[in-house]
Amino acid sequence: MKKEFIVTFVTIFILLTGGLLLLQYLLPKYSFALLETGNVIMFVLSLGAYYMVTRQLDRTSWAFIRGVSGASVFKLMVCLTAMLIYIVSNRATLYKPSIFVLFGIYAIYTASETLLLSKLARTVK
Repeated sequence: MKKEFIVTFVTIFILLTGGLLLLQYLLPKYSFALLETGNVIMFVLSLGAYYMVTRQLDRTSWAFIRGVSGASVFKLMVCLTAMLIYIVSNRATLYKPSIFVLFGIYAIYTASETLLLSKLARTVK
């Protein structure tokens, strides 16, 4: 399962990077550096969440649920903090559609992580 998880997230990372490069080429108002930074942050947080949750597998089912919930809340807080810092520091040059793209990146990684972790939980029990 570990190999499947890593391969899936590396594939998502590469596809999103390609999509962001295309987006920058077609619509240059989008900041590639900002969107790619968001992509890297979500990739690292997703791998961290996977390791946080798999450490809970040998414990009770409630520990596994706490691990998944804790990882999701941690990712959400890191993303919201990073976006808040970006919005406050770039208020004059803020391109609002970039924020929606960042939320899309968050949604893609979170949905993929949830699907893979729920599959992992079913195979363990």
